[in-house]
Amino acid sequence: MDAVVKPLSSRLAPASPVRSAEARPSREDAEAAVRVLLRWAGDNPDREGLLDTPKRVVKAYEELFRGYREDGREVLERVFEEVEGYDDMVLVRDIPFASHCEHHMVPFIGRAHIAYYPSEGVVGLSKLARVVEVFARRLQTQETMTAQITDAIDSTLKPRGIAVMIEAEHMCMSIRGIQKQGSSTVTSQFTGIFRDDPSEQMRFYTLIRGFK
Repeated sequence: MDAVVKPLSSRLAPASPVRSAEARPSREDAEAAVRVLLRWAGDNPDREGLLDTPKRVVKAYEELFRGYREDGREVLERVFEEVEGYDDMVLVRDIPFASHCEHHMVPFIGRAHIAYYPSEGVVGLSKLARVVEVFARRLQTQETMTAQITDAIDSTLKPRGIAVMIEAEHMCMSIRGIQKQGSSTVTSQFTGIFRDDPSEQMRFYTLIRGFK
């Protein structure tokens, strides 16, 4: 029996996260949880150096995981249609990001490269970097993040093709477990022209690597 392949959008977490039916804990609850973890780790949360750590951690989490309060598709809503007939590849490469592994809640850090062939217009170049930030600022896997970026661009811009590649070092591999520093994980996803024409994939890779 042939396998049934679900559409990409049905296999992804949404561009804007689904809210849990359970009430969000208060800031005080979050700070208390940090105190518990500090005690569990073997330290004393009441010593001078750790007194304000719960507040700092909660404040840091608001920044590190702000993507839960943002919608990746809204970032791409403003499209510029007056591009004087330009219909070739648009590429933004070396977009730096920092995210957190959803399995261990430790960082993975890297760069994203995004290209697309316009169909109904283009977006401001900074918006592609912004959509990377939206999905990076959540608990993630690199594979899911790659697919989410692709899906957000595809559903909003409807381009003739998209290429997304992410390169990252995962701290869950370099500072714990097997502890292999410097290992890099690469994920990629192609749609449209890039998926159907291997020469376009090669052009994408050449433009990424050719000027380094």
